[in-house]
Amino acid sequence: MLSRLGCQHGHSHVPSPIVTSTVPDSTHLVSEGAAADAAADASATVPIPLLEPADGVPPVLEDSHDLAAAVELLAAGNGPVAFDAERASGYRYSQRAYLVQIRRRGAGTLLIDPVALPDLSGVQAAVGEAEWVLHAASQDLPCLAELGLHPSTLFDTELAGRLLGYERVGLGAMVERVLGYGLEKGHSAADWSTRPLPEPWLRYAALDVELLVELRDHLEAELTDQNKIDFARQEFAAIAAAPPREPRAEPWRRTSGIHRARNRRQLAAVRAMWLARDRVARARDIAPGRVLPDSAIMDAVLKAPEDAAALTRLPVFSGHRLRRSATTWMDALRAAAELPDSQLPSSAGPGGDGLPPQNRWAERDPVAAARLARVRATLNAIADDQGMPVENLLEPALARRVTWSPPPGRDAAAVTAALTTGGARPWQVALTATAVAAALADPPPAPPGRAAPATTAGAAARTRRSAPRAQAAGDAGDAGGEPSAT
Repeated sequence: MLSRLGCQHGHSHVPSPIVTSTVPDSTHLVSEGAAADAAADASATVPIPLLEPADGVPPVLEDSHDLAAAVELLAAGNGPVAFDAERASGYRYSQRAYLVQIRRRGAGTLLIDPVALPDLSGVQAAVGEAEWVLHAASQDLPCLAELGLHPSTLFDTELAGRLLGYERVGLGAMVERVLGYGLEKGHSAADWSTRPLPEPWLRYAALDVELLVELRDHLEAELTDQNKIDFARQEFAAIAAAPPREPRAEPWRRTSGIHRARNRRQLAAVRAMWLARDRVARARDIAPGRVLPDSAIMDAVLKAPEDAAALTRLPVFSGHRLRRSATTWMDALRAAAELPDSQLPSSAGPGGDGLPPQNRWAERDPVAAARLARVRATLNAIADDQGMPVENLLEPALARRVTWSPPPGRDAAAVTAALTTGGARPWQVALTATAVAAALADPPPAPPGRAAPATTAGAAARTRRSAPRAQAAGDAGDAGGEPSAT
């Protein structure tokens, strides 16, 4: 084992045949067809499929002695350290890591089984204060922290791509655009709790960190060229210093199709079934959707079966597995039906940030709705000028809070203080505070008998039309997809 690791020490890369980069050369297996296409047309940007790690697929470390030897190599390496983790989302209840990938110049790539080796504090000591390189860091940092791994500084290649205005910021898309290589992403949704892990999966996992440091170097140069390197450093520091995320209030309200619940009693039934499912999923370490899909919860709530026999006549519940657990779901439905009115959930929900849904602003406070339209237009213009998504310019929830309850005075100094208190980074405040302050200034009321200024009325109307779409985007962002727009 040690000799296999030792042969990686000191390995160096040569420039890519497509772009100037310290990326692997012909030691990788590439498609002959792709290479021929690229040779036939020098102007074409045909990505070369990256099919094999430069050092081959390393063995998975499962033994403490092998890990100790690998840690020595890692400590002897140099430069930033690429990290990645594979979870079993969609298969397991927990979000723990089932494989950790690490790569550093001079040390090669390490694949570590964190089930067999749950304490990686030795890795933490080996990398010391070195910069971590991750793609979409906030997704992997929680499960890495469970293993004793915490970055002091980091570089997030996905966030760098957003700040640079890349339309596609997935790792494969960015490696292709920046480095000219095509990464195979077929195993991204695999059940990584599988043991033993298939060799094709391990190859995929090793390739995920193969080019991260090279990608980081190119993006840093591009951030510097666009005068955004300080923006990025502030964002990276905020990610590294962020505390663990607080559990979501009333997570059952995110059940797909919950908008079909017509009253508080039905909401109580959704909650009861969601909580019952969560208990089963947690105990069995199975993803909740594999225990009972959201569609089945909503079907049972809306059909309101009288007993277990009626429940098992519903399509999803008629299968053998769910028939056996029918009593669990009927008990939940009966408990919700017997609740006193005082214990029924609110139809409005917990409110999250304490603000009304965006599609209710116009009826709750038309003046605030008009302010929101002005603030959104202002932020969109700044984001367009900076060439980045508006949600990266300023957190949407913070922009809404400042708009709904503007700070006293509404001048640049007051808005600066409000944004800073709300967690905005200095670069965000510098770009937005003055413009947001101007947008928060309400126009004088129209004289009696005269219609409101067209700009205000029109802005409120636009807010009413766009709010449902914006709210849906916000829901998708909360669910782990793309961030919502302001």
